[in-house]
Amino acid sequence: MQNRHIYIEKMKQELEVLNMKLNELELSAENMQEDARKLYNQEVDKVRVQSALAKEKFSQLVESSENTWNDMVVETEKIRDAFVNSFHYFKSQI
Repeated sequence: MQNRHIYIEKMKQELEVLNMKLNELELSAENMQEDARKLYNQEVDKVRVQSALAKEKFSQLVESSENTWNDMVVETEKIRDAFVNSFHYFKSQI
């Protein structure tokens, strides 16, 4: 059970850090020209969708039973990885 709590806390921190970095990138759009800002914001929106999916799956993981824990870990990691990849791709394009 302790491993579960450690895992949950680690995942929570990782998602929070990525979301903070995403917020910082979003704020940087304020200094762009209108056309560039629109494209930038569209890409931010795509990453925000990944973030929302990761948060939802994380919530399901936290509430999961011992019987479904292992399956939820696998699903949550896939969603988290998609969020991380989307974030890094977006960051590499700016």
